[in-house]
Amino acid sequence: MIGCNGSTCNLTVDGTDFRIREPSPFWSGWFSHKQFKGPGLRYEVGLNIQTGWICWVQGPFAPGPWSDIKIFRGWLKWKLSPRERVEADNGYRGDFRAVCPNQCGNLEEYRMKMNARARHETVNRRLKQFNCLKYFRHDKQSHVHCFNAIAVITQLAIANGEPLYHVKYKIVY
Repeated sequence: MIGCNGSTCNLTVDGTDFRIREPSPFWSGWFSHKQFKGPGLRYEVGLNIQTGWICWVQGPFAPGPWSDIKIFRGWLKWKLSPRERVEADNGYRGDFRAVCPNQCGNLEEYRMKMNARARHETVNRRLKQFNCLKYFRHDKQSHVHCFNAIAVITQLAIANGEPLYHVKYKIVY
């Protein structure tokens, strides 16, 4: 967990989009380029690397103007301790506090980081399996309440009988 420059990575972080009905009036900012290529809302989710527990949720955001890196820079980045960094995908490229896939010392480290990010995608999938967020028909404030409730339910499932697979995570320099 401690790199050669003394920094630590305690979280994996990723943005995940949920489909919504097209809001009226039309605005292209609701368009999500991820998966469903239509109107959506974006959330940022952070997992503890060691436990796999959900420990950060931020959103919702309109996917058009709010990229993953912009959300990170607006909120989570300022919550990190001075030498802390996060494991992220290439959507976070460009910020020194986010360690992206191409920032690896060797193949073993690359695989370790990919496993941590793959586990994060498992959590994103678990969040999306709830039908109440598919083609959401209500206002944005109701969506955030439903999403937060689902994040809590998902976390409770992880902690009580539906754990995520363990990832071995240790920086190798």
